[in-house]
Amino acid sequence: MRLPDSVTGSFLIVLGAAAAYGGYILPPVPGQPVGPNVFPLVIGCGLALCGLAIVFGIGRSFEEEEELVPFEDGQAAAPPPQGKLYGLRALLPPALLLFYVLAADRLGFIITAAIMVYVTSTALGAKLKLALPLAMLSPFAIHLIFGKLLRVPLPVGLLPTPW
Repeated sequence: MRLPDSVTGSFLIVLGAAAAYGGYILPPVPGQPVGPNVFPLVIGCGLALCGLAIVFGIGRSFEEEEELVPFEDGQAAAPPPQGKLYGLRALLPPALLLFYVLAADRLGFIITAAIMVYVTSTALGAKLKLALPLAMLSPFAIHLIFGKLLRVPLPVGLLPTPW
């Protein structure tokens, strides 16, 4: 079962509006031009704009082609598999968000983010030799950018950060 684009886009608009409103009502930090209210406000506006683009079909080709997957012999092609669990991939983002909320304080940002990146990349079809380096390097890069450069406090958890 595929959700219509209007339902997906409307969900993104509502989610973006909620995030933008949450960022709007956060009080800014006195003396800082960029406070904790800016990030959710920017992300929420971006989500709402993406939702509007999906609802109105901006940037989408209206030629609906069925995606074909070639068989091993390379001669014939068949539609991609869509079993009973195929639609459950839509539950992955909220499940990972819930996992992050519950595990980040205990495990720490780096371990939690590594698990999230690995699960997401493998669910999207990445091979093991791409998913593992991505899962190991991206949390450290995010930690360096947000934790060190922007000084956003990230949960330490089990892995102490001596740097």
